[in-house]
Amino acid sequence: LSELEALMERMKRLQEDKEDEEASQEEMATRFEKEKKESLLVISGGICAFPVPFTFDDEIVSTDVSRYIEDPGFGYKDFARRGEDHLPTFRAQDYTWENHGFSLVNRLYSDIGHLLDEKFRMVYNLTYNTMATHEDVDTTTLRRALFNYVHCMYGIRYDDYDYGEVNQLLERSLKVYIKTVTCYPERTTKRMYDSYWRQFKHSEKVHVNLLLMEARMQAELLYALRAITRHLT
Repeated sequence: LSELEALMERMKRLQEDKEDEEASQEEMATRFEKEKKESLLVISGGICAFPVPFTFDDEIVSTDVSRYIEDPGFGYKDFARRGEDHLPTFRAQDYTWENHGFSLVNRLYSDIGHLLDEKFRMVYNLTYNTMATHEDVDTTTLRRALFNYVHCMYGIRYDDYDYGEVNQLLERSLKVYIKTVTCYPERTTKRMYDSYWRQFKHSEKVHVNLLLMEARMQAELLYALRAITRHLT
């Protein structure tokens, strides 16, 4: 099977398995922890051969971004310390954008919550109902896997989501691309862009970029707004 046909087959199989039997809460929690730990090993350019969390300082940045920032050492850091077994988890049910973040950000800056929410929803729901040359395809499962994988990399877990879907739908090259774009965007190359979903249209792959960046923004907002909420209370 081609890359496209294999992906569509996995999507179909996931839907059938979901209808037949749902995973238990314990199984879903285990799958999340596994995916979260594995995401720490994903680095730009490949999968790390050793279980060592990758940080911004571990690799020389080839692109000169110093003129755009005041602190050249500022950048993404994995949420786990080196060698740490119990990684911190942000349970989305305890602090969600819809139920908590939206109302707080509106209090802090009038109407900005409505604008952000509209942007999140528009990008998340954007679809042509196509996958390359195939039409009338429901891409909800795939879009949800992309969005939730970004949040997983930031330690955010949705109790009602089966993270086994992430592992089945997102192949290695795509996971490398996702982490690079969301965590080290200055390292993104055309070669990496071309290495995944080679049969897809550029418009579909650009939508992936939009989805990744909105997921990252929402993850960062959740952490920031939760901290503000704790401070206010």
